[in-house]
Amino acid sequence: MAGSVWVCTVCGWIYDESEGASDLGIAPGTAFGDIPEGFVCPECQAGKDAFEQMGV
Repeated sequence: MAGSVWVCTVCGWIYDESEGASDLGIAPGTAFGDIPEGFVCPECQAGKDAFEQMGV
């Protein structure tokens, strides 16, 4: 299952859509856009607006 990869521009934490983030309750295959707006980076607490899609 391929998906986009997103990186936090503050700390570099990576969210891979194909892997999800099970420790955060986000299932594999969950698109970044489908993550609730209240999501914050688990490393630095930056908001979703601090993430950029890699390879774009």
